[in-house]
Amino acid sequence: MLADHTTARVGGPADRWIVARSEAEAVDVLQTHPLPDEAARTAGQDSLLVLGGGSNLLVSDRGFSGTVLQLAFDGLSAEPVGDDAVEVRVAAGHDWDRVVAWTVERGLCGLEALSGIPGATGAVPVQNVGAYGSDVSQTIVQVRAWDRAVADIVVLNNEDLEFGYRDSLLKRTTISGSPRYVVLSVTFRLTHEAGPPLSAPVRYAELARALGLDHTAEESSRRAALPHVRQKVLELRSNKGMVLNGEDHDTWSTGSFFTNPIIAEARLEELPERTPRFSAGYSGDGQALVKLSAAWLIDQAGCGKGFGLADGPELGRGAEGAGLVGGRAALSTKHTLAVTNRGDASTEDLLTVARAARDQVREKFGITLHPEPVLIGCKL
Repeated sequence: MLADHTTARVGGPADRWIVARSEAEAVDVLQTHPLPDEAARTAGQDSLLVLGGGSNLLVSDRGFSGTVLQLAFDGLSAEPVGDDAVEVRVAAGHDWDRVVAWTVERGLCGLEALSGIPGATGAVPVQNVGAYGSDVSQTIVQVRAWDRAVADIVVLNNEDLEFGYRDSLLKRTTISGSPRYVVLSVTFRLTHEAGPPLSAPVRYAELARALGLDHTAEESSRRAALPHVRQKVLELRSNKGMVLNGEDHDTWSTGSFFTNPIIAEARLEELPERTPRFSAGYSGDGQALVKLSAAWLIDQAGCGKGFGLADGPELGRGAEGAGLVGGRAALSTKHTLAVTNRGDASTEDLLTVARAARDQVREKFGITLHPEPVLIGCKL
């Protein structure tokens, strides 16, 4: 059952399940599953589902009528580059937080703000995983991947990957969960300085406050000891239910369910003045863009923490007061971005709560939220 291998703990069975414990085993399977044409992919007719840590994935209750390829091979190596840099190559199946811990223990700067994020390393470049003002595009040198379109291994450098906010070439060439590229390894370039190992400059106000730093100060004044930064990030994430804990149902989720919407700055006049916003560059036609907080929009639309529970916000209590789906699924009681399994939810239960929150935001603000996890055999 996919439910046994995903962090949301939902999803039906697969017709076939293969665990690849080496890159060679993975390539052997990939060679037998060429990339379908675009129409078949759009219709969800790929025979292959690639699984890493299962943290950003929501599979239907019917399961998957094909082969699940679980990338279970790990390992990492490091090579000095110049006087103050180290390139770290990591296998796709290596647990991501173990990678971060390994780098922090060795005084390597660059990944510390990404502590506590669940999943496997092969998934992080796909979503351009990020947190607390940092994302992996800032440190990735290259990705080795199997290109299903040409049936061969390719190397994609940072520029080739065309990173954006929670986006990349890898993600944009994935259609309905069907990937063109399957990541085999990722290489990061991290810094290693003489003296006590310090973090990269802290950009995120919440993390800066937790560390006793002024996030508006000069970059040189916004650094802290690497282990201390990791510890504070883990604490912040734990307080939001964003570090896996089998005994805490607030962590039974796909992680953040919605991405922060990016809109034209001109649209801000349609929103309340107090709406949090962050500069997001410019569109292709030169319009100034801003990024909004999906969590704030959800909360302000009446879908606060615990939305979907009988004792949660009124909008989510359901017609009979027992919760939208009988309380089986709800927004986290710690953080409004996570749609959580309260113990015995189905995939459809999670989607019901997510749809309700999305619809409330659209009705109140005219903003449509988009899902972050990959949806297999189901739709929001």
